[in-house]
Amino acid sequence: MRFMVIVRANKTSEAGVLPDEKLLTEMGKYNEELVKAGVLVAGEGLHPSSKGARVRFSGAQRTVIDGPFAETKELIAGFWIFNVKSKEEAIEWVKRCPNPTGEESEIEIRQVVEMEDFAPSDPSGKLREQEKQLRALTEARRR
Repeated sequence: MRFMVIVRANKTSEAGVLPDEKLLTEMGKYNEELVKAGVLVAGEGLHPSSKGARVRFSGAQRTVIDGPFAETKELIAGFWIFNVKSKEEAIEWVKRCPNPTGEESEIEIRQVVEMEDFAPSDPSGKLREQEKQLRALTEARRR
């Protein structure tokens, strides 16, 4: 099972302030543990929302909204993708994480939808096969 582990933004991350050397060192050790355990699939920090944009959909219309975005507590500062056996295992890994902000914070854990989850909507399996081929092509291009 894959889980997205979401680190929420705060005023500091939204100001573009990078973590100090101490936190970077602690996170590096934590990431190393994740890699050695075969848990880490991906993990990245994100630039502040001032460098981002949103695309709002309304029927056929698309509207681009440039950042920054107001609700800091709703924004994402970074993420990991874990490959673990259960939500409980993901929780145990997150509990070992250094505090990413140095202040009161939360890390959200959300299970990634896998292609098998779409089986009821795709009884022929054609759409899942197409997705499998696209993923294989994407992976081949990364190499």
